[in-house]
Amino acid sequence: MGVKVHFIKLKTQLEDEFQGDLEITSESTPSATGWFEVEVNGKLVHSKKEGSGFVDNDQKMATIVAAIEEVLGK
Repeated sequence: MGVKVHFIKLKTQLEDEFQGDLEITSESTPSATGWFEVEVNGKLVHSKKEGSGFVDNDQKMATIVAAIEEVLGK
């Protein structure tokens, strides 16, 4: 799966689960596969650029969801 397709899939999954609560950004970079960040209420909960890595398995997605729920108090 291409990086852009992967980003759209992740973004859609998270926005569907947490409608209106997230800011998700992504940017392509020439020297890497880009970066992907998830911010909730001004708090960064995932950043590939900051070392959280590429979201490529269910455990990493579960970690992001748990962090979002913690920030939201769910």
